Amino acid sequence: MKRLYILFFSILSFMTSNAQNKFNLLVGTYTNTCESKGIYVYEFDAVSGDFKLKNSTEKSVSPSYLSVSANNKFLYAVNENGTQSAVSAFTYDSPTGKLKLLNTNASLGADPCHLINDDKNVIVANYSGGSIAVFKKNADGSITEGQQLIQHEGKGPNAARQEKAHVHMVVFSPDKKFVLSNDLGEDKIFIYKYNPSSSHEILTLKETVDVKKGSGPRHLTFSKDGKFVYLVQELDATLTTLSYNKSGSLKVLAETSILAKDFKGGTGAAAIKISPDGKFLYITDRVDANNISVYQIQKDGSIKFVEQESTLGKGPRDFAIDPTGNYLLVGHQYTNDIIIFKRDKATGKLTNTGKKIELCSPVGLIFTKI
Repeated sequence: MKRLYILFFSILSFMTSNAQNKFNLLVGTYTNTCESKGIYVYEFDAVSGDFKLKNSTEKSVSPSYLSVSANNKFLYAVNENGTQSAVSAFTYDSPTGKLKLLNTNASLGADPCHLINDDKNVIVANYSGGSIAVFKKNADGSITEGQQLIQHEGKGPNAARQEKAHVHMVVFSPDKKFVLSNDLGEDKIFIYKYNPSSSHEILTLKETVDVKKGSGPRHLTFSKDGKFVYLVQELDATLTTLSYNKSGSLKVLAETSILAKDFKGGTGAAAIKISPDGKFLYITDRVDANNISVYQIQKDGSIKFVEQESTLGKGPRDFAIDPTGNYLLVGHQYTNDIIIFKRDKATGKLTNTGKKIELCSPVGLIFTKI
């Protein structure tokens, strides 16, 4: 009997371990450049790096960036489609990967490019609209029409890219008391006090922080301890380190460039993310660079350069690190693939596995539990 118990628990332990190494990879795409159904769900094995397609939406217009609810039951997507742009809510069945559209509402601004959600709200960054729109959640996971619209006003020195406000990201502070927003057009980070239960004044401006003129702030990420913010600027490839305190204030500490010293050509810094263990920082760059830079995060929040590698494609718009930290997957908007890199957890370095997912114009990548 004792042997049977041991065998039973060994099998259970193996099954649990195996389950924890498999995740869903959700990919948002552009549907106006090649044949795409919209959102794709793959099962990804974080031990072998293997993948298989589980499901996709039937037809969703350019659902470029995605955000999954904390309970893993709902998915929210921006539909990036010029002045006809929208925000969509889906039910999400993680075991099957099935997505069912709940409803869609106007994004209240052109070309939404990023969004976040919590139990009460969905918050959207409208890039061309230069605005932030807030939608309340209904009990069934669907979204209301927009309940708040915040319009940014201003411009920067780059006449071609900063002719007006361009809101590029919204992100919760670690304690969810604030929402930070990068404005590429104004070279500013906006910090809003977050009032989740309010009906229409969900976000109220606390302060703004200026960054380098003409740099074009795109995406930021918090350090694992929440004391530092790392910001990448799209227009000139600046990487800025800022301190952050719990009162919602930022202070610029350091600036560096992610460009190689001998680099000549176009740059378009894109995504910035931190490894699950909080030890390494990764940043992609597009246009002519098409590479990913790796930095080690020091105890004082400073960064140390590790390496810069080709992403082996064109237009590395976004990437995702699986929850175990074993693999880093880069989506290429223009070469229509997702390249799978193995991650060395000790050094942060990347190695091409030779594996890739062929997919039309991948733009946003996220991992979820199954």
